[in-house]
Amino acid sequence: MENNTWVNNHTGRSDFDLVGLFSQSKHPALLCVVILVDFLMALSGNIILILLIYFDAHLHNPMYFFITQLSLMDVMYISVTVPKMLMDQVMGVNKISAPECGMQMFLYLTLGGSEFFLLAAMAYDRYVAICHPLRYPILMNNRVCLLLVSSSWFLGSVDGFMITPITMTLPVCRSREIYHFFCEVPAVMKLSCSDTSLYETFMYLCCVISLLFPVTVISSSYSFILFTIHRMKSAEGRKKAFATCSSHMTVVVLFYGAAVYTYMLPNTYHTPEKDMIVSVFYTILTPVLNPLIYSLRNKDVTRALKKMLNVKSVSQESIK
Repeated sequence: MENNTWVNNHTGRSDFDLVGLFSQSKHPALLCVVILVDFLMALSGNIILILLIYFDAHLHNPMYFFITQLSLMDVMYISVTVPKMLMDQVMGVNKISAPECGMQMFLYLTLGGSEFFLLAAMAYDRYVAICHPLRYPILMNNRVCLLLVSSSWFLGSVDGFMITPITMTLPVCRSREIYHFFCEVPAVMKLSCSDTSLYETFMYLCCVISLLFPVTVISSSYSFILFTIHRMKSAEGRKKAFATCSSHMTVVVLFYGAAVYTYMLPNTYHTPEKDMIVSVFYTILTPVLNPLIYSLRNKDVTRALKKMLNVKSVSQESIK
């Protein structure tokens, strides 16, 4: 019996228990409804934004191509964690198998890492558009845009392929309760009975490297952008440049701030409750906010939305 328990604990064949948000809430049913509404808003907002950009010819430029990829990542990102969490709450089950846990971990690491690099590509795009407008069509042609996007997806998947196998093969000989609503790396690592200090150092270095290049690109791009905006004589030009860049910077601060807290701050700053709150912020709220940030504050997108709604209303009236 003892041998079987040891084998199950060390091979990862046993299921894990996800002790998530609902166990910490005094009103789990209300919280479930709120999260469901957020999930539907994120799906509908991002899908509508993708469709608007796809069907409106005026939005066929590099900036909106990157926004399409960001929306696609957000749709996939929130779908990795939230549907299972809601289904488990409705069905009264909180189990997740080791393969499912590993797949969930790989997908959110890949999507999160890809979004880091995509935000850097978007910052570079804004730098070229504002600082080198005459050379913009050449510097940001279709080939360059495809290269930047494919590189973002590839580099994001590197994180998933490197971190997931190591985390999922750590020996587990304690409780199999993951104090989180999904298989996040730090929460799963806490179950291991082995010394994980070397792995934590490796993961910290991976995060530093993954964040260092995008942060350098973003900070450099916006330094040049601010300098260029300051030199603009047109008040309308400055206003438009600030509106475009402030939207992007809002997304960057939200996403990067949560990532730095989760993967780079020492363990003394972490508690299961704080970790879950921060994870809610970047796995649930950010996908909801992104389409709002890029649509409500963007005249081109709002114009395309009004145009689409007008076309629908006209077609319905003609049918009647």
